[in-house]
Amino acid sequence: MSLLSALERGTSPIDWCESNYRYSPLIAEFINTVSNILFLLLPALLSQLFKQYARTVNRGVYVIWFLFATVGICSAYFHATLSLVGQLLDELAILWLMAAAFGMWLPRRHYPLWLNGDRKHFQVILLVMSLIGTVMAWVYPWINCFALMCLGVPAFVLLLLELRACRNGRIKRLGLRCFLCWIFAVFSWIFDRLFCDIWSAVNFPYLHGLWHILIAITAYTVCVLFAYFDAINEHEEKLPVLMFWPRNEFELGVPYVVLKNAV
Repeated sequence: MSLLSALERGTSPIDWCESNYRYSPLIAEFINTVSNILFLLLPALLSQLFKQYARTVNRGVYVIWFLFATVGICSAYFHATLSLVGQLLDELAILWLMAAAFGMWLPRRHYPLWLNGDRKHFQVILLVMSLIGTVMAWVYPWINCFALMCLGVPAFVLLLLELRACRNGRIKRLGLRCFLCWIFAVFSWIFDRLFCDIWSAVNFPYLHGLWHILIAITAYTVCVLFAYFDAINEHEEKLPVLMFWPRNEFELGVPYVVLKNAV
């Protein structure tokens, strides 16, 4: 299939449970498209909340929020067109976001011994692997789901290890909410794929839209938690703490990291 053909609507082999063009003649899956809104709103807010973190710890966090928004844009484009190009852009945006997060926040103690804790070399390796994965994804689109699974499962295993070693109650509670949100997100994705006839029969074929909302909450929470753990591991003397917006006492708000002892 040529690139021009892959840009055509409906060329993706994936079609979710939501009825196509039900609400708009221009948008194939309307709910699945607009449900990506959190991927666009959260980066704008988090870029402001993480200004001190970026200045004090790592400006690369802005790259994370940019890629986070890119995932939302690509996912919305895919669901609006159901084109093969849209599908690949959606999957590759997720791949690059996960690779960037690994490169910035993976604790050095988990590096291969031959890297000697060198984060820049580790990031270069991930960059090369991501470029190779991008090329392979365009040639063999079916490989994307395996690549994402290979990154997604270790991410949650590492998060669990960090949470088990943590003694901060606020962090543990946020981690628990993150895991629960992830579980509900996964079940939404699976039930949409496997039981579409049932959801269509009750006129609620929107579980994939719910997946978008839940996985957006899960993904940014994972990023915040790893940002906190990285600050603790690399800059403990700056006293990193977890805060919530708009009110710090309201733990169901938007979490972010502040360095109490920052210059």
